[in-house]
Amino acid sequence: MIAMGRKRGDRGKEKESQTSSIGNLDGVYTNQVQSFRDLTLETIKDATFHSRYFQILLSLTLIGAILRFYHLGYNSLWLDEATTYNIALKSIPEIWQVTAAGEFNPPLFYWSEHIMLIFGNSETVLRFLPALLGVLTIPLFYLIGKEFVDRNAGIIAAAICTFSPFLLYYSQEARAYSMTLFFVASAMVFFLKAMKTNKVVHWLLFSLLSALALWSHFYAMVVIGALVLYAVGIKIPEYRKDLSVLTPLVAAGAAFVVLCLPLIFVSLQLFTSRTSGGPSFGIQGADVIIETYRQLSGFSVIVMYLFLIFFIVGILQAFLMDRNKGIFLVTLTILPFAISWVLSYQIPMVPRYLIILTPVYFIGIALAYKPIFRWVSNRWVIYGFMTLLIFLSITTPFFMSYYSSYTKEDWRGFSSQVGQVTKPGDFIVLVPGYMTQPFDYYHSNATEGTFEYGASSAEQLAAISALKGNNTIYYIVTGDISSADTSGGSVTWLQEHAKGAEATSGIYLFTYT
Repeated sequence: MIAMGRKRGDRGKEKESQTSSIGNLDGVYTNQVQSFRDLTLETIKDATFHSRYFQILLSLTLIGAILRFYHLGYNSLWLDEATTYNIALKSIPEIWQVTAAGEFNPPLFYWSEHIMLIFGNSETVLRFLPALLGVLTIPLFYLIGKEFVDRNAGIIAAAICTFSPFLLYYSQEARAYSMTLFFVASAMVFFLKAMKTNKVVHWLLFSLLSALALWSHFYAMVVIGALVLYAVGIKIPEYRKDLSVLTPLVAAGAAFVVLCLPLIFVSLQLFTSRTSGGPSFGIQGADVIIETYRQLSGFSVIVMYLFLIFFIVGILQAFLMDRNKGIFLVTLTILPFAISWVLSYQIPMVPRYLIILTPVYFIGIALAYKPIFRWVSNRWVIYGFMTLLIFLSITTPFFMSYYSSYTKEDWRGFSSQVGQVTKPGDFIVLVPGYMTQPFDYYHSNATEGTFEYGASSAEQLAAISALKGNNTIYYIVTGDISSADTSGGSVTWLQEHAKGAEATSGIYLFTYT
């Protein structure tokens, strides 16, 4: 009986091994690259020819590069990108002073763009770094999935990342979102390693990359804080037994504070000033969650519902595998959204700030392959699920029209139209006033002989009109007028004193009557 019991146990192990082998896309091949130290020309060549995971990841990264660099300069710079350009023109110390003076974005991205200006100031140059970091984020999603669950979840998450319309869009924008996601994803890789090994080196790398994420965008602190709270909560039983276990995490925390100390003081001041007046634009309350998931899902409501079903299945699967994995996904989802919900009534809140949630969201979705695989034990389930997710992404209306229509305000085309109707001596008034930034990137008053003003109130508009003499005044107006002048005075003044002339992609041209 004992012998029979052993044989049955052996058969059980053999069956488990066979199932594991079926789920391994590499089959019997063992990849020699287990860490960065194993990366050599020989091991890379070996993996390229024999590892399905490496081949797929390499293909996804190359496809991701094509998608992110193709038509990189197609769209005009919009307001925020023009702001990036104007700040990047300043010196390194001046950029820090801009942040300290009230710019609600840390200086790291601006410093990087300042260096990029060596190669020119075209739209392509300004967007090159976000596109590059967007490409490099693809393998990071694979590594996060691999560390969190397995290589299958990693390769599926990398596939979603590659074709994500949301990530594609922000990889082609000269703002810090792509950089922030890159550093958050990098930090998450080493966080997951640190949770397994508790090695000082892994915790310090997590600390360094988290600091870089914060120096890229203040909102990175939301996910960094959630990761630290999760680590402390999970490790409490170990800390109670041996306080020395806490040493690597404390060292990482100290390093983070030292690296971010100048930024912490500035961010506290900026937060106080930003919350004093309340938000003038953005989304509030539960709509933050709904709209964020819609945009993360490719700007499609239908895909959002499907992705959320997969995400919920993935969370349940995580709890079945390991309670702590389920807690990880729930913590990294609920906490950032709860904070965003509260802050949405204090500061302007838009979904792009929550780009940092895509690793958790995509890994959760990727985990939904496991229940299907248990039902149909065939490796084609992995390929099929990956293909389905890619199909859902590339068939969204946004993706299908992305390369054939403008997705940003066409300041390039509009400035050309203005140049055709204006003559030397005419007045050009930008409403609100800060719209001079994208307009001036394409329009030269010195060349055209025009006079330019900015206005954000009815009083300013009236004062400018008093100066016109025999010259014609042209008003360039965007939807931002409602945010810049919440009283509505500017809109009322224009309705009474101006008439429409031209309109294009959210930009309107009026003349004085």
